[in-house]
Amino acid sequence: MNKKAFWMAVITIIIWSSGFAGVRASLLGGYTAAHLVLLRFLIASGVFLLYALWPGVHMRIPRKKDIARIIFLGLMGISVYQIGLTFGVQTVSAGTASMIVGSAPVFTSIIAMIVLKERMDLLGWVGMGIGFIGIVLITIGSSGASFTISKGTIYILIATIGTSIFFVFQKPLLERYNPIDLTAYFTWAGTLPMLIFLPGLWENIQGASTAAHISALYVGIFPAAIAYATWAIALSAGNTTTLSSMLYLEPVLAIMIAWFWLSEWPSSLSLIGGAIAISSVFIVNFIGKKRYIKKHMGPGPL
Repeated sequence: MNKKAFWMAVITIIIWSSGFAGVRASLLGGYTAAHLVLLRFLIASGVFLLYALWPGVHMRIPRKKDIARIIFLGLMGISVYQIGLTFGVQTVSAGTASMIVGSAPVFTSIIAMIVLKERMDLLGWVGMGIGFIGIVLITIGSSGASFTISKGTIYILIATIGTSIFFVFQKPLLERYNPIDLTAYFTWAGTLPMLIFLPGLWENIQGASTAAHISALYVGIFPAAIAYATWAIALSAGNTTTLSSMLYLEPVLAIMIAWFWLSEWPSSLSLIGGAIAISSVFIVNFIGKKRYIKKHMGPGPL
């Protein structure tokens, strides 16, 4: 891997890892989940609009036959993922949320197997089983060691499934469009449904703390916009498989950042479950045979 790809990937992972704590900080500072996710992606959409208007940038207009797919993936990868995650971290710690999202390749494997008819070998099934055990432990740990599933956990699981669908179906488009251009289209398409949260936004902004405003601005500009650009640069300069493997460090960094930023630390049971879930990803992707998911999947961005 060349230095440019490596350092762009490192920057991306650090920014995305900080997003979990940043979103939770904004919520703790007075933003509602609905208004935060809308404000955040209005900011991100604005950043991509500036990119589109930048001198020398010529974005390729999507082909008619690709528009429906772009809208669908924008809904899954941006709307479903971000709304589910933002509502989820109201009651689930940032570190725990990152571990659940880090299990996305488990869901991606299932979707790829059902939709793309990909075959799963024995080791793949073993890895999948281990992954689900890890997810169950994270869920129990985030619910106070009771056998109930919290509403926040359900939201994050839905978000994870949404981003897994996004991973599976975006590959054909990435072969035809500039990654940054495509990310802009995904972001704009995914932001439109969030406008249902517009009523009361200004009042919420006025009532939130200064710290919450700073956090909201940060997660809107950096994890939701700039990190997508640095990741696209990394992908254009390096090997996709190698870069994707680096994303498995995201939950570890997210836990550490949440500890420093919010003084949050996941429960011991969630940490054990997270370690098990992430280990299953390595089993499926690195020990087992090479499959589509190994080349193109990883934990979801924030």
